[in-house]
Amino acid sequence: MSAHRDTDPRIHGIQSKIRVVPNFPKPGIMFQDITTLLLDPKAFKDTVDLFVERYKGKDISVVAGIEARGFIFGPPIALEIGAKFVPLRKPKKLPGKVISEEYVLEYGRDCLEMHVGAVEPGERALVVDDLIATGGTLCAAMKLLERVGADVVECACVIELPDLKGRERLNGKPLYVLVESH
Repeated sequence: MSAHRDTDPRIHGIQSKIRVVPNFPKPGIMFQDITTLLLDPKAFKDTVDLFVERYKGKDISVVAGIEARGFIFGPPIALEIGAKFVPLRKPKKLPGKVISEEYVLEYGRDCLEMHVGAVEPGERALVVDDLIATGGTLCAAMKLLERVGADVVECACVIELPDLKGRERLNGKPLYVLVESH
């Protein structure tokens, strides 16, 4: 599901602030740069507000943000909806005991880690990242949360690259995005 693309004027403002950088980080990749969105306080606030409006009152107790850009959007959403923020990090970034999940992304392989005990069985979780491409990162995040007994309610991303069909890899899990980039 996508945001009210045709009715909410905030969507156009958000989309207009996302810069596309060709051939980064390697040839053939059209990198969706959200740093230009962050430079505009109104567009940044509108982005967070659209997610908060969707998730407030949905009994979500965990907002899990994927490193690194999920760390930008996840904490303000978590604060506004009264949930805790759980960082899902790259390997060897978290001290203490962790669980990990390897995955394949559009331009390589990676791994996500989460602190053991950060999420309790039965908690309702929202996974947040800036973008869904092939869906590998979101799948790894969901697997981590589900392995500890969390109920992943939905995944939320600012941008979707629908041509890469990442949504299809989510095994029917709801995905909410604000803008699509082709």
